[in-house]
Amino acid sequence: MRQKTSALTETEIVEAVRQGRREGQTEMVCCYAERVFAMVVRAQELTQDAFLRAFSHIDRYEPHKASLSTWLCRIAYRLTLDFLKRRRPVIVAMEDDPEVSDEEVDLSTGREERIERLQELMDELPDDERMLLTLYYFEDRPLTEIAYITGIDAKALANRLYRTRKKLYKILQEDE
Repeated sequence: MRQKTSALTETEIVEAVRQGRREGQTEMVCCYAERVFAMVVRAQELTQDAFLRAFSHIDRYEPHKASLSTWLCRIAYRLTLDFLKRRRPVIVAMEDDPEVSDEEVDLSTGREERIERLQELMDELPDDERMLLTLYYFEDRPLTEIAYITGIDAKALANRLYRTRKKLYKILQEDE
């Protein structure tokens, strides 16, 4: 998902929002609404909540720690998790299976039907696993950035990513 370009830099957007200038808020929404919207699993009310929280807590934004985009995604991620916790029971990830090697967990493919099946399977995943895959593969975010967004250690995320890919791989193998 591409973010829209702005005439203002991130620093200028942040400063305009800090000063309470409407054009800064407008630019922030225009530049980052699509990314935030994707993060909150298509829930428009959570997208609005994420921006309202960002506007009211802009003084807490620390540009040396993360980009504005990453900071907004962190807010959206936490709002989404809170929303999902109220909605659904927690699903525990499956245990590691020593029968599946690292090399076998390659999900990349050129076959269209396999890609479609992967998309179907992703929709069935627990929310945290689906978000991790979305951030890592579809938004091309590095694990360090995802760690900042989620508040989870990058090594633990790498392990979760591996287990999720392995789970998808095993299901695909059973399909074939």
